[in-house]
Amino acid sequence: MSRAARILLVDDEVPIQRAVAPLLSSRGFDVRTAGTGAQALTEFAEWEPDLIVLDLGLPDLSGVEVCRRIRAASDVPIVVLSARGSERDKVEALDAGADDYVTKPFGPEELMARIRTALRRTFKPEQGETGQVGAGDLIVDFDRHRVIRDGEEIRLTPKEFELLALFAKNPGRVLTHRVILKAIWGPNAVNQPEHLWVLVRQLRKKIEPDLAHPRYIVSEPWIGYRFGA
Repeated sequence: MSRAARILLVDDEVPIQRAVAPLLSSRGFDVRTAGTGAQALTEFAEWEPDLIVLDLGLPDLSGVEVCRRIRAASDVPIVVLSARGSERDKVEALDAGADDYVTKPFGPEELMARIRTALRRTFKPEQGETGQVGAGDLIVDFDRHRVIRDGEEIRLTPKEFELLALFAKNPGRVLTHRVILKAIWGPNAVNQPEHLWVLVRQLRKKIEPDLAHPRYIVSEPWIGYRFGA
């Protein structure tokens, strides 16, 4: 794109705004801030950011609720930045549609790496993802970022499509949890398997005809997953 990526920083802590907003601006991003959930939703609707950095502990709406409302209307990448570090909080946020989860306190370079990864498909599509891959009744169209099953299009989030594309490019090959986490979220996420569990669950709900017996995303216990037909 010819313009700078727009990032909406949603956090009610002034010190976080004062630290993160200049960091993002110094890396060439166009940044706006919001201190409440209501303000975040207004900025999202009016400004149309390319990525949202979202705190969970907002004074009005919960960050999870903000995430759900945004995800219902858009596939914009959402990176949660929160002091809540329990697995339950992470899973709840990821299940609501967040693409990644960074726990406070955080390192500036870790945050920047997560943001670059989340923006990768929006601003830097991977080369070589062309054509289509078919598996049974499922078609993955890399050119148009579309997924068709039984002739009907299935709507996926960018992260869901990225994961499915990774599987589709490696048919029959067992991909370990570590390999998938590194490919989808970057090297800083290899020890956060809950990200993968939630994303696989969401993707299976959309593409699998029978959740009790997955056909396309097949688990290899204690190892990872493989793409079946």
